[in-house]
Amino acid sequence: MGRINVVAEVTGTVWKIEARPGAAVQADDVIILVESMKMEIPVLAIDAGSVAEILVKEGEAVQEGQTVAVIAT
Repeated sequence: MGRINVVAEVTGTVWKIEARPGAAVQADDVIILVESMKMEIPVLAIDAGSVAEILVKEGEAVQEGQTVAVIAT
């Protein structure tokens, strides 16, 4: 089983977590929404699998390139 790190593409604040650990996801499904400069930026699943870990909490600040979730394939 492989593991894929999902990273935030922008610096901002975790606005909403859309997928919880154990949830099945397809490529391009929204996992987390990050608020940056009053815009909601989706963090997308890179590949199909299941969410193994969510590494952030709603309201938490994230940096560009930070791993925010892990998908098991």
